[in-house]
Amino acid sequence: MKKMSNIYESAANTLGIFNSPCLTKVELRVACKGISDRDALSKPDPCVILKMQSHGQWFEVDRTEVIRTCINPVFSKLFTVDFYFEEVQRLRFEVHDISSNHNGLKEADFLGGMECTLGQIVSQRKLSKSLLKHGNTAGKSSITVIAEELSGNDDYVELSFSARKLDDKDFFSKSDPFLEIFRVNDDATQQLVHRTEVVMNNLNPAWKTFKVSVNSLCSGDQDRRLKVAIDFTASNGDPRNSCSLHYIHPYQPNEYLKALVAVGEICQDYDSDKMFPAFGFGARIPPEYKVSHDFAINFNEDNPECAGIQGVVEAYQSCLPKLQLYGPTNIAPIIQKVAKSASEETNTKEASQYFILLILTDGVITDMADTREAIVHASHLPMSVIIVGVGNADFSDMQMLDGDDGILRSPKGEPVLRDIVQFVPFRNFKHASPAALAKSVLAEVPNQVVDYYNGKGIKPKCMSEYESSRTLAP
Repeated sequence: MKKMSNIYESAANTLGIFNSPCLTKVELRVACKGISDRDALSKPDPCVILKMQSHGQWFEVDRTEVIRTCINPVFSKLFTVDFYFEEVQRLRFEVHDISSNHNGLKEADFLGGMECTLGQIVSQRKLSKSLLKHGNTAGKSSITVIAEELSGNDDYVELSFSARKLDDKDFFSKSDPFLEIFRVNDDATQQLVHRTEVVMNNLNPAWKTFKVSVNSLCSGDQDRRLKVAIDFTASNGDPRNSCSLHYIHPYQPNEYLKALVAVGEICQDYDSDKMFPAFGFGARIPPEYKVSHDFAINFNEDNPECAGIQGVVEAYQSCLPKLQLYGPTNIAPIIQKVAKSASEETNTKEASQYFILLILTDGVITDMADTREAIVHASHLPMSVIIVGVGNADFSDMQMLDGDDGILRSPKGEPVLRDIVQFVPFRNFKHASPAALAKSVLAEVPNQVVDYYNGKGIKPKCMSEYESSRTLAP
């Protein structure tokens, strides 16, 4: 292995990519649709209360403003929360009807609730779910939560607005105006930033001065506008530090490289062209340093293939200094990416290609529901998923994905058609030979291949048929 320390140092100095903490703050924006009041003749005065779970108990963190007589409220109040992407942070959003004469919460005022994890919101950016009432009955109402990471810009701007000669919209009195400020996003959608107070009976209002963060107003832009998957989340540690799982030792491969070589060198004997698409997930990648969960580690999205396992190793070592390890640990996108290729193979009706996705990860999966859904879908396709857990994390969720102790089901209850996942914690083989790891990891693959083609009624070609079907170059 080549010594990489000089590359790390230059990257750190020029880009500053290893200096950010593994904690960030996110802003949550909330809106609801179709809220129904207890009294069908009146509209509710909704307010959303954010609660966070700690030691099995729910605690109120914050609440939005109350919007009077509204069934489709868009709240201007933001929830600012600390996001630890390697932790499961459970949130509960409760919608209550807050009458004008009190701010207390009564059982009768509960309009619905939604529970999720902060990781689900952050990974999807925009999460919409039904509001559940007592007894977990779902009505027609829904809640949408939009997450935005704070850029690190703590600046605020102070704004004041007034208006003159507004139209009179009231019959017996003058208008009761308020001002809403929206920002235009990169996708041309509009997003509420601030709503002022109402100035009663006034056509020449002067609203109170207010402060708003530069991040909320314009995202800090004052000019407004793996089939090898490797875990690049920040829980792996700074690659320059010898304690990091991604540390490139000048004479000894790290656990990721050991696992990759042990399994890859077996698999490559069954690959005709010895070219391997290699991807990473959970890192911010150049040039814009946006988080990606399925980036090519050679940074060539049009051709992510590497020549042999050695090519994957070289691409891995080369890309590390250029990344900012981040999170969360979402593996559903990479499973879906390989499943798309495997799905195309099903159209050929021939046993010509079978896909093996090797995922190397250190972390607790933060998109478990989506991962289960992706695996259930992939169980119908010519593919297998091998997961090697690197490090000493709690891999109990991975054991569930393996399905050896029971049938894995999607969140909707659909079972896998066949067992396609094999999970092995690398620590069990730390002092064993690479062959022992490869044997354990690949033990179930032959049966998985046979089960798939038997289920499809596709028989293997004999050698003469295979040779005659190949296109020979002149």
